[in-house]
Amino acid sequence: MKILTLQDSTQPFDVSVRESTGASIVVIFAVGAGGNPERHHTLLDALAESGCTVVAPYFERLATTTPTQVELTLRARRLSLALDAFSQAGATVAGVGHSIGATTLVALGGGQIWLGPGQPVEITADKRIMRLGLLAPATGFFQAPGALAKVRIPVLAWVGSKDQITPPAQTQWLADTMRDWQTVDVRITNGADHFSFMDQRPPQSVEVLANKQAFLQEHSSELCTFVTS
Repeated sequence: MKILTLQDSTQPFDVSVRESTGASIVVIFAVGAGGNPERHHTLLDALAESGCTVVAPYFERLATTTPTQVELTLRARRLSLALDAFSQAGATVAGVGHSIGATTLVALGGGQIWLGPGQPVEITADKRIMRLGLLAPATGFFQAPGALAKVRIPVLAWVGSKDQITPPAQTQWLADTMRDWQTVDVRITNGADHFSFMDQRPPQSVEVLANKQAFLQEHSSELCTFVTS
């Protein structure tokens, strides 16, 4: 793993890169509110070991539970800029993200984020992304009519039964809404919460899974299979 610096206009931003020699699959990883992708290192390492080049931008930590339009568009833009830098022509691209990172990837996959009535967030879809792995996705941003109609790529969505931030009902709603045009593979892990997908949880939060390492390896392995199939 190495950390490189890219430019977003005049502003630099760091990107974690795990390069796999001769890889034809690129995974763009979108971190959640905390902004540090290395807190998911088991997953990122597994994806690289499966033959993917893994590109994971760092972001400033979100100050509130509801991101602003500026924060969302910045994250989406930098994910696409990171792909510009590390995705070769002809490469297959998959997006994998956690929480608000998963939400941002749905927007890059064609979804329309709404922050409220009359408040659409303008994010340009990135047509290089051919499948989406969503961990604890925040789907309330897509509940306007037709907001998901243009998302027509394979989706694997995974959530914990004890997630009180993005409860399983949000993931099931995503699958139910899209079922007429795209099957969403929903996985629910009994006993897991919002942060169980992370190697390093936020400070002051307590792990609820007794078999945390086994779960990290399980969901990492399943995501590797999904993005490389």
